[in-house]
Amino acid sequence: MCSTSALPQVSSSASIVRVVLDVPLDRWFDYLNPGLTVREGNRVVVPFAGRQLVGIVMALATETDVPEHKLKAILQVFEDVPFDAATLKLLRFCADYYHYPFGQTVLASLPLRLRQIKPAVTRKMWLYQLTQAVPVDFVGKRQQVLAKVIARLQQGECSEAMLAEISAGWRKAMQLLMDDGFVSRREVIATRPSLPASDQAPTLNDEQAHAVNAVLAERDRFQPWLLFGVTGSGKTEVYIRLLQTVLAEPQAQALIMVPEINLTPQLESRFRSRLSEFPLVSLHSHLSESERLQNWQAAQSGAARIVIGTRLSVFTPMPHLKLMILDEEHDTSYKQQDGMRYHARDVALVRAKQCGIPVVLGSATPSLESWYNAIGDQGQAMAPARKPTYRLLTMKKRAAAQAKLPKIFCIDTTHSPPEAGLTPQLKQAIELRLQRGEQSLLFINRRGYAPVLHCSACQWLADCRRCSAKAVLHLRQRVLRCHHCGDEQPVPVQCPSCGNPDLRPVGQATQRVEETLQHMFPQARVARVDRDTIQAKDALTTLLSAVHAGEIDILIGTQMLAKGHDFANLTLVGVLDTDSALHSPDYRASERLFAQLMQVAGRAGRGDKPGEVLIQTAFPQHALFAALREQNYAAFADELLEERMAMQFPPATHIAVMKAEAADYHLVHAFLSDFSQAARDYVQAHATSLPDLPLIYEPVRPGIAKLNRMERGYVMLQSAHRGALQQFLQVAVTWVRTHPLQAKIRWVIDVDALEY
Repeated sequence: MCSTSALPQVSSSASIVRVVLDVPLDRWFDYLNPGLTVREGNRVVVPFAGRQLVGIVMALATETDVPEHKLKAILQVFEDVPFDAATLKLLRFCADYYHYPFGQTVLASLPLRLRQIKPAVTRKMWLYQLTQAVPVDFVGKRQQVLAKVIARLQQGECSEAMLAEISAGWRKAMQLLMDDGFVSRREVIATRPSLPASDQAPTLNDEQAHAVNAVLAERDRFQPWLLFGVTGSGKTEVYIRLLQTVLAEPQAQALIMVPEINLTPQLESRFRSRLSEFPLVSLHSHLSESERLQNWQAAQSGAARIVIGTRLSVFTPMPHLKLMILDEEHDTSYKQQDGMRYHARDVALVRAKQCGIPVVLGSATPSLESWYNAIGDQGQAMAPARKPTYRLLTMKKRAAAQAKLPKIFCIDTTHSPPEAGLTPQLKQAIELRLQRGEQSLLFINRRGYAPVLHCSACQWLADCRRCSAKAVLHLRQRVLRCHHCGDEQPVPVQCPSCGNPDLRPVGQATQRVEETLQHMFPQARVARVDRDTIQAKDALTTLLSAVHAGEIDILIGTQMLAKGHDFANLTLVGVLDTDSALHSPDYRASERLFAQLMQVAGRAGRGDKPGEVLIQTAFPQHALFAALREQNYAAFADELLEERMAMQFPPATHIAVMKAEAADYHLVHAFLSDFSQAARDYVQAHATSLPDLPLIYEPVRPGIAKLNRMERGYVMLQSAHRGALQQFLQVAVTWVRTHPLQAKIRWVIDVDALEY
């Protein structure tokens, strides 16, 4: 069972307070206690380098190694204790494993309101109850609201939401009762009321029932489960059944994680409807800071029984956590790409192990790491033989009896060239769906109008002013926008290089496809779904509701629509452009592309109508498309694992990347060259005494060598053994922090890196 006790109260007589701060120094800082009541875990305000910072008290002591005249006093103490011992243990592990300052790790996991130098104020909710019987003559003949309030209180404790259903004037009546001592109230953290139960629970098929029973049979211990189910196989229903049983235990809590914000509303709505008896909150970046703090405190207090969140929610304190679920566990969005480069899936596994609870990883296209851990020595290339560390649960058929997996076809664009991005076959398939009153989805993972603005006279291409990347044309806004740093510049009226006014967009992106469809099918209702169209808080929910209501005929979308969505009347998926990913230098490119295409293909045919997927490609005979047409992820993954084993890439080995950036690349190169040489010298000197030390590569530049005016480079480290790599990184970090250039550059170690 997870230890969740609050940090212990310590006497205010301790004169030294040891605090961690949000600064890039991996140490605690000692301060004097001027007589305030402080306990471990409190938030405090302290002076630091001429400013005031919020810190977390880690320990109280009576002695310090710092000279007394250098000690400063803490300025303020907040009563709240954000972390329990279990959460701090998890954060300590992450700081050590990802080699990131502990103070920054701790403070970054908090809502913004808890990092500010002021009390964390959030909306509270009161519960009211009768303390004694109300005399009959207390209520006048015309005091109908008062009578109704008393009648409701006689049924038991009431929330503000319950009383508001009686009358908008309930507060005045309640104040009368409280003034005369008939009612008392207690304050609780506000939670949004659940929806009344409406969805009828479907009957589980054999595969779903087996998955539920298997997890519940071992729910009292740590066990990772890989729930490998084809798209539409009913993984969400499995999650719901697990939650119904686990949360039946008093006070039990569950954490459900999703990779992207746009998957949160629909999952939250379904859970609120089916699990209406359990208070539920969500945690993601589309919440206001007030909402985020409120929901975080509801989870921390135990008031929220279900928490649905994106990757940062893995650090949310939950005192009675009994189950963790990661939906779409393969998604790279679970990997943080700035600050501490943690992978929320891996952190979730550590947290589940520390708490002794099961964790379910669900996906139709599991990551190779998870697949490797689930099949053990069953794969053809598992040498030496190894036992699986995850338990594999497979669901091969769609949950709805009438729903079948879609048929997948490739259209050879060398024989059937696209016109304005669409081949004749795809255009004909869309026309057929419009005639039938069915819906279509066109997938292109590029937003904007065109990825390139080109001068045909001198071959000039529009570049970002701050990055070594091309600026994307957004025609409607008349801007060139960098999708890496956000820089915007107006579209030039003539070529900046030669003066030619004939500048042309090259390639397809979502805006251009939308324009094409509106021209080809003027009668169709077309909607575009990308980051540009759903900036408003409820924009995606509104649009998805329109799709479910049959108000949209053709959807154009990026990867935001590739997974998790269930459209019963959508029978056609068209994939416009995938070929660039086939020749990427990234060894993970084929894995990601296969997962992406399998996921988007799974949007078709989820109702009682058959689905069809048309993929436009110049390489229809490519092995990836052959596996995709068979919809056999297992065979594809086993073949990919063989390649990884032969090439000694993850998951066969473990990697870490030393990344550095500065305004001047000479500084980056000098620093990384010194690091690479020092690392190789260390490995050579300890080759006999410390086996399995990592292989050190030469410094190289990433694909985008310059990002937001910062020149970048990296050194890769590779080892067959995670422990040996971690042991070496401890030495490497110590070396880096003493290097004379480390103060002139920004550096970070990316453990288990996904991007270079």
